[in-house]
Amino acid sequence: MNKNNTSPRLCGTLGGMLLAATLPAHGYEMADLGHSTVDIDIQALLGAFHSDRGYANGAAEARRYRWQEGVLTLGAELNPKEGGLYGRVSTVGTATWGDGDAAGFTSGNERELELEDAFLGYRSESLGDPGSPWRLDVSAGRQPITLGDGFLVAGDATSLGDALGDELDRGGAYYLAGRQAFDRTAMVTLGREGWQGQLAWFESDNTAQASTEMAALTLSHDHGSGLVEATYLRGLGVDEAQADEFLAQRDGMDVYGLRVEQRLLDEALSLRGELAHQRKDTRENAWAVEPAWTFSELPGQPTLSLRYSRFSEGWDPLFFGATRGYGTWFQGEVAANYAGPFNSNAEVWRLGLEGSVNESLNLGLLAYDFSSRDTVDQPDMGGREYNLYLEWLPTDWLYVSPLLGWYAPDRSAEQGGTQLGDDDTSFYAQLLVGVFF
Repeated sequence: MNKNNTSPRLCGTLGGMLLAATLPAHGYEMADLGHSTVDIDIQALLGAFHSDRGYANGAAEARRYRWQEGVLTLGAELNPKEGGLYGRVSTVGTATWGDGDAAGFTSGNERELELEDAFLGYRSESLGDPGSPWRLDVSAGRQPITLGDGFLVAGDATSLGDALGDELDRGGAYYLAGRQAFDRTAMVTLGREGWQGQLAWFESDNTAQASTEMAALTLSHDHGSGLVEATYLRGLGVDEAQADEFLAQRDGMDVYGLRVEQRLLDEALSLRGELAHQRKDTRENAWAVEPAWTFSELPGQPTLSLRYSRFSEGWDPLFFGATRGYGTWFQGEVAANYAGPFNSNAEVWRLGLEGSVNESLNLGLLAYDFSSRDTVDQPDMGGREYNLYLEWLPTDWLYVSPLLGWYAPDRSAEQGGTQLGDDDTSFYAQLLVGVFF
């Protein structure tokens, strides 16, 4: 039985895009300490959303949904001018208004102010002989952690509201996912001449993640035109009172990953691929391959990409998140956030065309085809989705991004799918506005 009253496939896979992956970073210098500065920053994210349908993954009903979300972050940082001590303390306020999201994870009544970042670290650009420098970075405290491309870990971003119970309420702002920091972490990164190793320990305080604790080891080599990275994750424990049968398997889980990036033909062609294997009560696999071609001689230098990704029936998507903007690794704005699939029990084709009108305006079109591998014991989350979006940065402190989406499920909830009411094509729209100081 799932003690959180949500599908075990969803816990740990939901939440909005990690917008910080594409948005500008700013700060106002408050003090110059010689070797370092003390900076403060304010970030505000607002989102307005519309969905023609609800989806049977939370407490949603068969009706139209309109809601708004907000995230306000105030932070202070210690930044070394070269190597030395660094740190950050920040607080974040999150809220959801209106009907709540289209999956029914928020009610529209969420308001919360919490500590976000609180960590200290030390970094050195060179240790030992200057002719063969080593790079060292050590940090500990509350902070976000991302491994590789975010296929496995990209912060503790799942942000449910009170619609499924107060014990799951993390302050709402489900799509914007303003809370990224793990509750407790320690991380050491050591690099030299294209090689980098990383050892990390992190523990979540997120009930939807059953307060998962994990350790990670990565080793990567950048050879100039690409990189190869190997990852190992070990599940160290979960909160048994919060975990269902699915999340309980993280205690003792082993995850092995291999990621490859390569640029070819004067960097016009890029290839990305990732393969991961989980050992828990069952053996699960996930992999993706993504070629892309950039037409550098055309106006706007458009990039055409094709990705195929496959996730086995019992794959645990852990803490995946967005690191390269729309579509990674939240595949489809409706599918990845409300309807499913959520990077488990799925095969996904994605075709993307993205380009720039000018230095401040980017356009993109993404098309998806989803199919579920197991439709007997799990919902059929097959369907198609189309996203048309714009990203506009008119100044260095303002970000505006409207998006239109069309989602066509193979089946309605009554037929074994998740879309409530019918299996007709549903219209979706969102507008994101970010202000950064």
